Amino acid sequence: MHKAFEVHMLNEEGIKKARQSAELFDELLNRVGILVPPSREFSIVTTNLEEACFFAKKGMANQLENQV
Repeated sequence: MHKAFEVHMLNEEGIKKARQSAELFDELLNRVGILVPPSREFSIVTTNLEEACFFAKKGMANQLENQV
């Protein structure tokens, strides 16, 4: 299977890192939400942060020390 499509099972440390990453992106979105009212632009910010969080987690999951 091509590396881009592989599934990685995370160990406990990997799960902890994934949760920490998600919490940091959530905090960022909450802070931006204080400055930017609900709008199309805020929706785009949300979508782009969601995408960035996905790739941050994927990058972390690709590291062998985070895998089962």
